[in-house]
Amino acid sequence: MKFKFKEERTLEQRKGEASKIREKYPERIPVIVEKEPRSQIQPLGKRKFLVPSEISVAQFMWIVRKRIQLTQVQALYLFVGKSLPQSSATMYEVYERHKDEDGFLYIAYSGENTFGSCDNE
Repeated sequence: MKFKFKEERTLEQRKGEASKIREKYPERIPVIVEKEPRSQIQPLGKRKFLVPSEISVAQFMWIVRKRIQLTQVQALYLFVGKSLPQSSATMYEVYERHKDEDGFLYIAYSGENTFGSCDNE
């Protein structure tokens, strides 16, 4: 997936921004979260997050879920690259394994109705 954040800024700009963030907030992870283009789910109000390094992927997913205001029947999937990160992993672990050369961790999200639609009844 191509991230708009990368397209709007040069590599040097992104590196500089991530470096400043990590200097100022060493216990936090700079994360860019964008909607997978084909997903029908609502877009987030923002895409930059400064996440505590010790929280789990599951906890971060809850934060994203809350911001999108998903219904109970909608699932949320977070992708790092082309894979789903383990929900018990800390954001620091995911960051260390998957951070981009610019210093940001890029996460795409998508969703679907897990219980189908009630329109057919």
